[in-house]
Amino acid sequence: MPLDEIRKKIDAIDSQLLDLLSQRADAVHEVGEIKKEEGLQIYAPEREDALLKSLAAKNKGRLPEKSIRAIYREIMSAALALEDDLKIAYLGPEGTWTHQAAISKFGHSVAYTAQPNFADVFDQVARQQADYGVVPIENSTDGAIASTLDLFVTSHLRICAQILLRIDNGLMAAIPREDIKTLYSHPQVFGQCKNWILRNFPEADLVETSSTTRAAAIAKERTSEGAAALGGKLAAELNGLTMLESSIQDRATNTTRFLVIGEKTCPSTGKDRTSILFSVHDRPGSLVQALQAFDSFAINMSKIESRPSKQKDWEYIFYVDLAGHCDDTEVKEALGTLEKHCSLVKILGSYPDLD
Repeated sequence: MPLDEIRKKIDAIDSQLLDLLSQRADAVHEVGEIKKEEGLQIYAPEREDALLKSLAAKNKGRLPEKSIRAIYREIMSAALALEDDLKIAYLGPEGTWTHQAAISKFGHSVAYTAQPNFADVFDQVARQQADYGVVPIENSTDGAIASTLDLFVTSHLRICAQILLRIDNGLMAAIPREDIKTLYSHPQVFGQCKNWILRNFPEADLVETSSTTRAAAIAKERTSEGAAALGGKLAAELNGLTMLESSIQDRATNTTRFLVIGEKTCPSTGKDRTSILFSVHDRPGSLVQALQAFDSFAINMSKIESRPSKQKDWEYIFYVDLAGHCDDTEVKEALGTLEKHCSLVKILGSYPDLD
């Protein structure tokens, strides 16, 4: 077929796609009106998860699953923007990994508001200045992020979704590599790239910053002083820096897990994770007895962390991730047994588990 004919065929298909997208938008608007009447959440992570899995299973064409998911992420983002003026708070500034994680979940069509710290993300959602918040909870290299864990103790907000984002750090600067004297970055990034730094810049000064985006801005401002930054590609682009080397993290599979926080948790999807926190009574064997509640009902714990309660010396709060939904019979019974051995049990939320 001649090139002109192929292009005409593509134009015709594009026209059909636009018509279908408009029809989809009308249907989505109807759903939004029903949700508002019934007081339901506009964003439904369980529906999103089921739709993406269904589309991946139906896909018989040339487009890989990754592309299908990316396309529909933006279609759903536009739908969310149509249903409501959705606003997402995230740990800023613009260009941070948390910002990128938020975009990977909600797309580019919704509104975003950068916050200076974890507490402000929680506060924006709690005060209904934002519909949802996105915060990091743990990294596959550095472990749990204590600041996020601590905020759940007093917050009424719930976890309604999670995001897994591959972290690909790089070296960025506006000067040649041999002129670099100081490296700027977030302390977690320094931890993730520790061995690379020792091999490549053993004599460089390391200066911690509040974010990788801030590190990139400083590297731009202090070019004449031999400044460079470690962080992601978006931070380099936003500050006009050249990415001198990419994928410098010590672990190739370096991944950060983020949480989406809101007013309500997520309905059951059949493959869920539940996060809780609890504090045991101050007596011998309390922790062992508490954990036996999960063993008795064959419930798998995928994560457990402890943090000082900050109310009494040597008293701790434990954070646990469980397989299952808080409405599942076994999970309910296990939590009921857990309460007998604890001074505090709090369900943080149930949400779709990720492969």
